[in-house]
Amino acid sequence: MAILDIQIINSSLKDIQGALSATIEEGSWISTSYLVAEIIIIPLAAWLATILSPRRFAVSISILFVTASLLCSMAWSLESMIVFRVLQGLAGGALIPFAFSLVLTKLPLDVRPKGMALFAITATFAPSIGPTLGGWLTENYGWEFIFYINIVPGALMTLGLLYGLDKSEPRWELLKKGDYAGILTMAIGLGCLQVFLEEGHREDWLESSWMVTLASLAFVSLVCFVILQLSRDNHLVNLRLLKHRNFLLGSLANIGLGVGLYGTIFILPLYLAQIQGYNALQIGQVIMWMGLPQLLLIPLVPILMRFVDARLICACGLMLFGLGSFLTGSLNLDFAGDQLIGIQIIRAIGQPMVMVPLSIIATAMIPPSQAGSASSLYNILRNLGGAIGIAALATILDSRTAYYFDILRSHVSAGNYAVTERLTILREQLGGSEAALRVLDMQVRQQAQIMAYNDAFHLIGIMLACSVVCILLTRSLPKAPARA
Repeated sequence: MAILDIQIINSSLKDIQGALSATIEEGSWISTSYLVAEIIIIPLAAWLATILSPRRFAVSISILFVTASLLCSMAWSLESMIVFRVLQGLAGGALIPFAFSLVLTKLPLDVRPKGMALFAITATFAPSIGPTLGGWLTENYGWEFIFYINIVPGALMTLGLLYGLDKSEPRWELLKKGDYAGILTMAIGLGCLQVFLEEGHREDWLESSWMVTLASLAFVSLVCFVILQLSRDNHLVNLRLLKHRNFLLGSLANIGLGVGLYGTIFILPLYLAQIQGYNALQIGQVIMWMGLPQLLLIPLVPILMRFVDARLICACGLMLFGLGSFLTGSLNLDFAGDQLIGIQIIRAIGQPMVMVPLSIIATAMIPPSQAGSASSLYNILRNLGGAIGIAALATILDSRTAYYFDILRSHVSAGNYAVTERLTILREQLGGSEAALRVLDMQVRQQAQIMAYNDAFHLIGIMLACSVVCILLTRSLPKAPARA
């Protein structure tokens, strides 16, 4: 639910903006506010769970998530929606590392791949199905239903946590020993960085004094946070875990995976809407082919890991995912939904082969006492990879479109026979030179955009190739003891 709520909003953002009388720039904060709250709470989840007890913490954030979802559906203004989305992001962001740490601490090593497989379904299937579900609900029932769908599963989840987690006493004394300087610098640093990455493209990056301020605050705060965490034993997040070779390389590969996962979900719908003129539901019908096959494949990965080295499975999955990106990087005006379905299936085969083995590779040698820090770091880095990737891709689309437009325009001259012939045809169809020139300009600009999209998909493929290298440099995993 937490991951689904990031993507499901994006497909219905225009409808929500209209209902709340918000501009496009103002409406972007509906997504940004959730992401900022999410990335701030992730490092705090393990500490808060220890203070409250895992059971109290899990039940509290589940109730908060359901309540915030209901409040979002009842929002009466942009300001109220942003406040409720912050609450939802705090709850959703805490659920993700908490679920991951439960897999690391509650399951023995030989059963852990099955737990990771279930966790991977949420991490990969939810972003893939989000646009489809959001578009369908908005089209048929209204945007409020993208929040209503959290209520019943959230209530069932709360009951399951009450039943499944053991009772334990809270440890309020830990509040006196809290690393509050670390919490403050982390919150300011990650919050400013997330806003910078989300809003920087709209503000023309460092051309805006507001963006310069955010970037400066993020840099200074995060440097202070790292110094604080490395200089004391009572740390919020154990950054020394990055000294473990497999955790470091697995986390770096996870950043590349974040670029691939979130970058693809960002850029492919944009291409289908901007170039092919697809609506939200049509886009969802293309994207879902990246999600549905995963439901069948993810449960098979733990079985495959019994016989094949996890590093080999992960590397092959990343290569398939990267291959899908490079194949998508050959777009043209006739390359639309039907042509993309086969490539989406290639991605759908690759992603499950990455998520489960990568999690195991990164965390298998981490002691259970450090599961909270490992979970926080691992999930933050994937989210940051996605945020950085989306920011880079948005910038590439703008800059490369302008670059290719200038190149193509230099070849469109009156002395060019193909151009003259094209203008003659357009004049006959449109009944005038001015209209013909406008259409030709639009076609040249559209071709420049397609070429920029190709560059963006190539970048995703390159990042995934770098992740393959990281995985191949990891050490082999210890054998899990046989269970009686």
